[in-house]
Amino acid sequence: MKDLKYLIAYLLPLSAILALYYREGWAWATVILGFGIIPLFELWMPRSTANIPPEEEDSRSRLRFFDLLLYLNLPLLYLIVFWYFQVVRNQILTSAEWAGLTFGTGIIVGALGINVAHELGHRNSRFEQAMSKWMLLTALYQHFFIEHNRGHHKNVATDRDPASARRGELLQWFWLRSITGGWRNAWQLERDRLEKAGKPVFSLHNEMLRFQFWQAGWLIGIALVFGLKGLLGALCIAGVGILLLETINYVEHYGLRRRVLPSGRPEPVTPAHSWNSNHEMGRIFLYELTRHSDHHYKATRKFQILRHLDESPQLPFGYPTSIILALIPPVWFRIMNTRLDRTVS
Repeated sequence: MKDLKYLIAYLLPLSAILALYYREGWAWATVILGFGIIPLFELWMPRSTANIPPEEEDSRSRLRFFDLLLYLNLPLLYLIVFWYFQVVRNQILTSAEWAGLTFGTGIIVGALGINVAHELGHRNSRFEQAMSKWMLLTALYQHFFIEHNRGHHKNVATDRDPASARRGELLQWFWLRSITGGWRNAWQLERDRLEKAGKPVFSLHNEMLRFQFWQAGWLIGIALVFGLKGLLGALCIAGVGILLLETINYVEHYGLRRRVLPSGRPEPVTPAHSWNSNHEMGRIFLYELTRHSDHHYKATRKFQILRHLDESPQLPFGYPTSIILALIPPVWFRIMNTRLDRTVS
C-alpha cells in the first residue's frame, strides 16, 4: 500500500487539466502547486533516509506497477499539450491566463515529459526508449537522449560536462553553456558513433538528423493545425520545460568536481559527485529523481529502488525550493557555497 504514494504525482497533470478547463483564477494552478504548495509541504514534512532492503530490490524492480506509473505520463502529456494548443487558438485569454497556462503546461513538459523521458531513456527496452524520445519531442530536446546517456553520465562533475555547474556560476550563464554545449556534444557523440561503425555521418543513420526532422515536423504540424498562436505556444512551453530541466541540472551538480588522477583521468563517479535530496514530496512528484547521487552511481537502477547513501552531499531544501533559490544568486551562493566548503573539506 505504501507504494500508492506515487499516485500523488498525478496531482501535477490534474492541476494542468483543471487550469485548462476552468482558466481564469485556475490558470496558475500548476505553477502554484509546483512552486508554492509542494515547497511548503517539504518544509513541514520530515526527510526520509530509508532504503529498500537489498534482498527486495530485484523483485521490486520487476513490478509492473512502477512501469505503468511512468507509461501513463505519455498520454497525459500529449492530452495536456494538445488541449493547451486548442485553448490558445480558440479562447480569448487575458495576458495573465495565457502566462499561467503557458508556464503551467511548460512545467508539465518538463516534469511529465523530460523527467519521465530521462528515466525511460536509461532503460534497455526499445519500447521504453521510443517513449522517451516521444516525450522529449514536446520539449524540442530529443538530443538529450544522446548527450545525457552517453555524455553527461561519463563526464559528470568535470569541466568537460556542460551540465555540471561550476562554483559561483550564475544560473543564467549556466543555461547558455549547458544548452549550447549539450547540443554540440550530442552531434559529436553521434558523429563518433557512426564513424566507429563505418556509417556515413550525413545520412538517416544519424539520430541527431532524424531528431531535427521530427522536431521540425512537429512545429510545422502545429502551425498548420493551430496556427501562429499554437506555434508560439509550442515554442514557449518547450522553452519553459528546457529551462526547468537545466535549472535542475544546475542544482544537481553545483560546484562538485571529480579529482584528476595521476593518469590525467578523472576519478570514478561516486555518490559524492551529485547533490541528493531526501525531501519526500519532491521524491514522489519527480519519481525519485532527487535521489540523484545513487542514480549517477548506478544509472541502470530503476527509480523505485534508488537509495540514500551516507556519503552523498545533501541539499538543504527540496528541488522546487532549490530551483527558486537558484534564481536568486546571492542567496543561492551564500547557502550552497558554505555547504560546498563543508562537503569538499
